[in-house]
Amino acid sequence: MIPPQEASARRREIEDKLKQEEETLSFIRDSLEKSDQLTKNMVSILSSFESRLMKLENSIIPVHKQTENLQRLQENVEKTLSCLDHVISYYHVASDTEKIIREGPTGRLEEYLGSMAKIQKAVEYFQDNSPDSPELNKVKLLFERGKESLESEFRSLMTRHSKVVSPVLILDLISGDDELEVQEDVGLEHLPESVLQDVVRISRWLVEYGRNQDFMNVYYQIRSSQLDRSIKGLKEHFRKSSSSSGVPYSPAIPNKRKDTPTKKPIKRPGTIRKAQNLLKQYSQHGLDGKKGGSNLIPLEGRDDMLDVETDAYIHCVSAFVKLAQSEYQLLLGIIPEHHQKKTFDSLIQDALDGLMLEGENIVSAARKAIIRHDFSTVLTVFPILRHLKQTKPEFDHVLQGTAASTKNKLPGLITSMETIGAKALEDFADNIKNDPDKEYNMPKDGTVHELTSNAILFLQQLLDFQETAGAMLASQVLGDTYNIPLDPRETSSSATSYSSEFSKRLLSTYICKVLGNLQLNLLSKSKVYEDPALSAIFLHNNYNYILKSLEKSELIQLVAVTQKTAERSYREHIEQQIQTYQRSWLKVTDYIAEKNLPVFQPGVKLRDKERQMIKERFKGFNDGLEELCKIQKAWAIPDTEQRDKIRQAQKNIVKETYGTFLHRYGSVPFTKNPEKYIKYRVEQVGDMIERLFDTSA
Repeated sequence: MIPPQEASARRREIEDKLKQEEETLSFIRDSLEKSDQLTKNMVSILSSFESRLMKLENSIIPVHKQTENLQRLQENVEKTLSCLDHVISYYHVASDTEKIIREGPTGRLEEYLGSMAKIQKAVEYFQDNSPDSPELNKVKLLFERGKESLESEFRSLMTRHSKVVSPVLILDLISGDDELEVQEDVGLEHLPESVLQDVVRISRWLVEYGRNQDFMNVYYQIRSSQLDRSIKGLKEHFRKSSSSSGVPYSPAIPNKRKDTPTKKPIKRPGTIRKAQNLLKQYSQHGLDGKKGGSNLIPLEGRDDMLDVETDAYIHCVSAFVKLAQSEYQLLLGIIPEHHQKKTFDSLIQDALDGLMLEGENIVSAARKAIIRHDFSTVLTVFPILRHLKQTKPEFDHVLQGTAASTKNKLPGLITSMETIGAKALEDFADNIKNDPDKEYNMPKDGTVHELTSNAILFLQQLLDFQETAGAMLASQVLGDTYNIPLDPRETSSSATSYSSEFSKRLLSTYICKVLGNLQLNLLSKSKVYEDPALSAIFLHNNYNYILKSLEKSELIQLVAVTQKTAERSYREHIEQQIQTYQRSWLKVTDYIAEKNLPVFQPGVKLRDKERQMIKERFKGFNDGLEELCKIQKAWAIPDTEQRDKIRQAQKNIVKETYGTFLHRYGSVPFTKNPEKYIKYRVEQVGDMIERLFDTSA
């Protein structure tokens, strides 16, 4: 049960809460009454505003519509006036632009093109709106006259500002590829920048608005002439420089600007001159040969101008590649894209045809030279062919997009040169084998035959052109001729491209063939000599010359590719000829040889028969010695080392034999006049032999 105190407190609490709730309820009622009053007032205001707005709208809308109609009318009037002005302006275009068109675009291309744009728009307007109007004919004529002036200006700019590239600049351009150090690129400015911009703008206008392609013909004709003249100028530069100073390069230009090309030495291609220099070095060691009969024209007599022509052609080929590349870059900004390849093809034709014609002339000259056995001229093909092959990748890149006939010109020339080169090699080998034995042309002193020196000189040249010569032989399928098996791994996908190893073996076999033919011919020629000793000296000199030349020029390494014992074989041949020569002295030493001497007892008086025999021995020795020394003194052994070796060996043999004979019979009383028979002391005999092979003694 809840205590009375708690119940009383609880009741008071409830009464207090009830009182608070009643107060809150009273407040809410008052607020609702105020809100209702405010709502009624707002509704009244809005109703009044709506009524006034409707009145305003009914007054404004008619005014707005009237104003809009007036504005539309005003705009129509303005557009009509503008159209009238625009149309009227077309009727004034001819008179406004006639003076500018008549005076031409020179010096004011921007203004001129602006006038042409106005004339073109006038033509289009009259064609669309008044095709029968006389104004149309007037602006058409003016437009055509303006177009002709632009074409004339294009030609004039190209003609006046296209300059031939100087030989010095071309040589700098070529030599820039060979420099090892990084250097500034040698640039070619075919046209001044301002002129180039004008040319480009005119060409674009003629293509876009003039509907004219004749300017492209003008362009390629002018640039083609400059390209051709530049290359011909380089060739003429070589000729003049070589004739005046022997150095194919212009002197440095005084007071040149920073961008003036500098003087650089030309890298001359390997030619016959290198082999000739080698042979000159050999002559200092006693290896030079005297002229003997040969139907081969001597290589030593080759004209220096042949080298100049070769160098000039090689540099002209390189110049063509560089200049053609530069021409193509110039053309890209002037000629429309879809006409670029065709225009470039036409542009390079004259210069390219000139190079190809000159190349074919070289082939033709080589062909004629082969007929007359002038193989020195044929050798010019080798450096040219090597350079053409080296340059072919650049050629192919430059000629991309040109006609097939243009692309095939260089490969055709290369094939012609390979064919004539292979023909020259084979004919040379045959001529070495079949060179006639002409007695009156044989060297009287038994020295090196001209055929030998020419053959070695020719082979020397092949050292610098091993791959080229090997490719020549391979191109004619000479591997079958030389019985060299063709390994599929030694060829590339191209039937005419062989590995360097195969080319080397092929060339080695060819050189061995030439040397074999030479040896056979020398043996045949040696039979011309009636004296076997002179024949032996002749063969000795030639074999020794061949061996020393092979060793000094590294030909021996090339020969050894297919003939390992070649060096030993030549040494054996040389030794055999020395022994053959030494047998010529037997008719001298046999007189005093011990086996042929009479036997007698010391202190016993000689019989008349014995005395006579001793006299005959002395006389036979003396006469034979004098005869051989007189004859062999006029013979020659150019190699000092070999000459001393042969002299010393013969001197030892004769002195020893004569010394023994003289010791035995020098004091024997076989005659009352010993000085008549004992004419020489042993030392004198040695001195006489020492003067053999020396025409100056």
